Amino acid sequence: MHIKYTLSGLIYMNSEDDCEKIVDVMLATDYDGEFCVAEGFQPEFTARLMEAGFLVMSMGIPKNDDTQDELFYVMLPKLHLVRSALFYENLHIKKSIRRFLNRYELRADAEFDHIIDSCVEKHGADWLTPPLVDCIKKIRNAALKRFNDDSQSAPELPAKPGLLAKPGFSPKPFAYPASFALYRDGKLVAGEFGVICGKIYTSYSGFYYEDNAGTVQLILAAQYLQEHGFSYFDMGMPMDYKNDLGAVDISPQEFVKLFRDAQV
Repeated sequence: MHIKYTLSGLIYMNSEDDCEKIVDVMLATDYDGEFCVAEGFQPEFTARLMEAGFLVMSMGIPKNDDTQDELFYVMLPKLHLVRSALFYENLHIKKSIRRFLNRYELRADAEFDHIIDSCVEKHGADWLTPPLVDCIKKIRNAALKRFNDDSQSAPELPAKPGLLAKPGFSPKPFAYPASFALYRDGKLVAGEFGVICGKIYTSYSGFYYEDNAGTVQLILAAQYLQEHGFSYFDMGMPMDYKNDLGAVDISPQEFVKLFRDAQV
């Protein structure tokens, strides 16, 4: 396969490329970056990037140097040089947090659109750009139509649980954007969204509205994933709060092996 590069040395991909082979090339050649550049925001191609192990991000570039009003958006598939992985046996729950766990209710795959929109509202659209958000929603809705018996009404009911909440659900071999919503006294207080491929859930972004809710949401999500047979909790980019929960850093080679093993 012929690999294409930008002038700055980033791998450039389009919808005709074999995304898994691109990953193999990145690992075999000691590619010195985390990002590639990909063409467009086509849902089918973006889903294949996710299914190859990329965490898909994007950015807006001003079309005119004199104004920020008009942006040209590019997709940036990312294969982390260091990945944060929470293996369930390492889950650490501080004593100060344990007393909060039973105050909350976790709902798997509820309020997806509201949660991804809240992540943008909370953190901005620097990487979670409008075309990427729209593309992720389209991938999810396509999966709902493919798998859900009530496919016509499900996307219109944001509080209705999706496929992640169905016992025994496995989206193999398709990427499926999913969410976790945390409630206290019926009010949404924290949430996150990510992407499921096989038995791997990769966290993309999250938010919380009250102290400790974000930590509780992550703990309950990890327990949910374990109970439902997911291989481990892929937390994406390493950060201190993830390490505090017991997450460890793994290499891209280890990540890709674990990811591919979880697809069969």
